[in-house]
Amino acid sequence: MDTNELYTLWKSKAVDDSDLIDELNSIQGNDEEIYDRFYRCLEFGTAGLRGVIGAGTNRMNIYNVRLATQGLANYLNQRYDQSAVAISYDSRIKADLFAKEAARTLAGNGIKVYLTAELQPTPVLSFLVRNLKCKAGIMITASHNPAKYNGYKCYGDDGCQMTDDGANSVYNEIQKLNCFEDIKLADFDKAISDGVIEYVQDSEYQTYLDNVQAQQIHKDACIGSALKVVYTPLNGAGNKLVRAILDRVGVEDVHIVKEQENPDGNFTTCPYPNPEFKEALELGLKLCDELKPDLLLATDPDSDRVGIAAKDGDSYRLITGNETGIMLTDYILSQRTALGTLPKNPIIVKTIVTSIMINKLCEKYRAELRNVLTGFKYIGEQILGLEKKGEENRYVFGFEESYGYLAGTYVRDKDAVVASMLICEMAAYYKKQGKTLSQVIDEMYDQYGYYINKTLNFAFEGAQGMKKMQEIMTELRENTPAEIAGFKVIKVDDYLKSVSTDIVNGQKTEINLPKSNVIGFSLEGENAVIVRPSGTEPKIKLYVTAVGNSEENAKELSDKLAKAGEALMGV
Repeated sequence: MDTNELYTLWKSKAVDDSDLIDELNSIQGNDEEIYDRFYRCLEFGTAGLRGVIGAGTNRMNIYNVRLATQGLANYLNQRYDQSAVAISYDSRIKADLFAKEAARTLAGNGIKVYLTAELQPTPVLSFLVRNLKCKAGIMITASHNPAKYNGYKCYGDDGCQMTDDGANSVYNEIQKLNCFEDIKLADFDKAISDGVIEYVQDSEYQTYLDNVQAQQIHKDACIGSALKVVYTPLNGAGNKLVRAILDRVGVEDVHIVKEQENPDGNFTTCPYPNPEFKEALELGLKLCDELKPDLLLATDPDSDRVGIAAKDGDSYRLITGNETGIMLTDYILSQRTALGTLPKNPIIVKTIVTSIMINKLCEKYRAELRNVLTGFKYIGEQILGLEKKGEENRYVFGFEESYGYLAGTYVRDKDAVVASMLICEMAAYYKKQGKTLSQVIDEMYDQYGYYINKTLNFAFEGAQGMKKMQEIMTELRENTPAEIAGFKVIKVDDYLKSVSTDIVNGQKTEINLPKSNVIGFSLEGENAVIVRPSGTEPKIKLYVTAVGNSEENAKELSDKLAKAGEALMGV
C-alpha cells in the first residue's frame, strides 16, 4: 500500500484510542504529514521500538505496541511450552497504557505477565526478568528523549536487552502480522482475576534495593559525613528508589527539586530531560545556589542514567559522564584494593566511545579492560559470558560516556540507583578528607594528563534526514579524510566492515565485535573522532577525544576537532 492507502485504512480501523482518531482527522488532505506518518514502519531492533507518539506505522501507538508484542509472543510460544514476561514503564506519555496493552497481548497468547503497578526504573525491569525467571521483559520508555517520544525496549531471559539474533527473530514474526487483524487480546480485568496478569509484589523492590546496597565499598562512608545532596528525578521513575537507597546508606540531608519530583511525561520544566545537558539541570543548579549542597544528582526519566554537578568553590561544576566514570573506577579499584576485596584478575568494561583515560587506571591497578560497542547491552553480555564460566565476580565496574554505570551483576543494564549510591559514597569519602569531587578529578588530570571528551549531536529529522545520514556515512567510508583539524589520520576502524586499517603501513586487522554502523578515526597524539548514527534517534553523534599537556591546551584541541567534525557533517 502507498501512504495514502495506509492512511485511509488507519482512519477506518484505528478506533481504540480517541487521540489517534483526532490526529488522523486533523491531517486529512495534508500529504506531507500523512507521508511522514506512513512512509515506513517503526523497525524492531535490539533497541526495540522508539518513535514520536501518534498515529501511523511510523509512530508509537497502541497498535504498534500490540504488533511488536504479538511478534514477541509468537517468538516465545515457538520456543517454550510455558513462559513469563515482566513489564514495566516510566513516566512517558501513554507509557502506562502501552504497558497494559502489551500485557493484554501476552495474556491473550497464554503467556504469564508480571506487571509493575506503577512506574519503575529500567534497571528494576532487568532485575525482575532475572529474579522472576522470565523468558523476556518489556520496558516502555524513551529514555532521555524529548516528551513527544516513547519507546518499547525488549529484554532477554538474562536481563540484557535482546540480542541481535533474538531481535531479528521477533522482527521476522512481526513482518508476518497485520496490526488490526492478527492480534490476540485478553480482557485486562479478567486476565488479572485469572492470574494470567499479576502485579509485581512490593517485596521484589526491597530485594532489588538489597542487591544495590550490597555494592557499597565502605559501608559507613556516608554515616556522619554530613553530605548534603540536591536530587532531581527529572519528573521520571527514580524518585522513590533513589531516595530509598540514599536513606539506607545514611545520606540524610537530601533536598528534592519540587517542580521535577513527580511523574510528568510533558517534562514541563525540562523539555529535553537528559542529565547530559545543563538545560535539564537548571532548576537543580538554582536550588544548589540557594542551599549550597556538596552535590547535585539528576536521574533521567527511566532512571538508568545519572548526571552530577559538584561544588567548586562558590559555584557548581557539571561533571561529564566520562569524568564520573573515571572517578568511580578509580574509587572502586583503589578502595577495594585497600580493603582486600578486589577479585583476582578484575575486569573493567567500557564502550568504544568512552574515555581512554581509563586505560591508565587499569594499568595502575592491573585490571583487564574490555572495550565493547556503544550500548549497555554489550557490557551486560560481558557479564553473562563471565557468569557462564563461573567468573562473574571478576566484573568490577562498567560504564559508558553517556552517564550510564553499573557495579555488580544483579542487573544487566545501567543503573542510576546504584550509581547514585556510589557517587554519594565516593563524595562522602572524599569530603571526610576535605576534598570535593571537583578537586578529585582535577588531581587525576594532573596525574594522568588532560583528556577532554566532547559529544556533538547533529539532527536529521524526517525521511530526508534518514537519507542524508546514510549519505554521510557512505562518503566517510569511500573517501576517508587524510587529516582532521590538521592531525593526520593514522588509523581507521570501520565497525560495519569489522576492519581496522593502519593508514601508515596499510595493514588491516579484524575487529572482533558485532557489526555496527560506526567509523573511528585515530589521529596523531592520541586524539580521535568517532562517527556513529544513533540507533534510537534521527541524529549522528560525533565523539571527539582531545589529549593535551594542560587543561587549556586540551580544550583548544577539543574545539578545533569539534569544528572539523562539523565540517565532516556538512555544517
